[in-house]
Amino acid sequence: MGQRMTHIRNLIALMMFTIGLAGCMGDTTLPFAKDKPAATNTAPVANFAQEGEADERSEIIDGLLNRTSFLDPAGAYGQVATSILAASARSSEAELRAAQLRAKAQSTNWLPTLGPNISLTSMGDLVASLVIDQVLFDNGKRKAERDYAAADVEYAAVNLSIDMNTRVHTALSLYNSGLLADEKVKLSQRALTRMREFERIVIGRVEGGVSDQADQRVVQAKIKDMLAAQTTSREAARTARAELAVMTGKRMDDIEGHRNLGTPNRNAGFLSIELAKADANRDVAEATAERAGLLPSLNASASVGSNGGAGLNVGGGGWGFGTADSLRAIDAVRETAGLRVDEADENARRTLSRLEQRLTSYQRQEEQSRGLVADSRKTFELFQQQFEAGHRSVMDVANIYEQLVTREQDHLDAKYEISLIQLELARELGVLANGADI
Repeated sequence: MGQRMTHIRNLIALMMFTIGLAGCMGDTTLPFAKDKPAATNTAPVANFAQEGEADERSEIIDGLLNRTSFLDPAGAYGQVATSILAASARSSEAELRAAQLRAKAQSTNWLPTLGPNISLTSMGDLVASLVIDQVLFDNGKRKAERDYAAADVEYAAVNLSIDMNTRVHTALSLYNSGLLADEKVKLSQRALTRMREFERIVIGRVEGGVSDQADQRVVQAKIKDMLAAQTTSREAARTARAELAVMTGKRMDDIEGHRNLGTPNRNAGFLSIELAKADANRDVAEATAERAGLLPSLNASASVGSNGGAGLNVGGGGWGFGTADSLRAIDAVRETAGLRVDEADENARRTLSRLEQRLTSYQRQEEQSRGLVADSRKTFELFQQQFEAGHRSVMDVANIYEQLVTREQDHLDAKYEISLIQLELARELGVLANGADI
């Protein structure tokens, strides 16, 4: 009994000695070997640091939290976005929580490990002991493992932001489609009312022998086309509302009129670049841990039991003929990770250029189609006056009116396409919802 108590006292003393020795050997193992920046604002990140889930503040997560939505929260689009966030239940949220738990677990990987050791000797005796092991020097492997866990949290956070912005974008695109379909239904209803008046006049002229039935058939064909377009628009509006109701969990029948969304601020930065940075950080940390595993390490261990004892162990991954190439391949991961970030930056700038050019083009088309609608309306009014004065046939007026309706539809398409491009740009920039709300 006295010998066992002596072993226990030696074990405790060795534990305190190894922890202190490891702290004197630099920041290759212990997280407190270097000064950590003081926690500042942003409560979620402050709590994250206080729980020990990261060694230092994350610039990527801070950037995500500081993103603000470019949508007016009191406007129709902002209300739809709020409903989508409230009804959210995404797998990416669970992935972020799992990454946070893994990071919290890795934050204490510098502490000693304690576990049983049971063996059967050659004499047939069963020997059991309690072993404590403390890493004194590992070429930064434990620190790299903590860095990988922190980068994994960053990657999951960016992925969640991308997922939620994509979800909001999908809902707002449906909402935008519903608005467009509603306006087209109203436009078709006005056009049908006017075209049926033309049909009444033509039927009267056919019955009076002034016109032939060909004119009547032409007008009736125009009416059928408008009826088909109206039915299609009404079905599109109904489909968009039904799909939006599934996403939000409630009906949104009070669709308001179109509003200009404005262009998002590009200074927020593309989420695809942030995702590439987080992925690169993971790869670099993983490569650092893998490289450290090939180099020698120093451990202190002690055991309590019938064959208790203590000692220092030097280990490593072992060297072979291909070890040098393995080290060079691991070092090349850093360059590869940087190149992936550069590629993501180039793709983001290409996307930005494409969306800006499309936005400029449709803004020009919207302005041009508005002018064409105004010209067609004046022409129609002129033909209407000439028809009433007996200088134009009813078919001339009907054809001009059909042209006016077509141009009004083109104007609506251009106007709502501008909104879709603005929403797409906001999705890439991650500003369809406040980062703190996500």
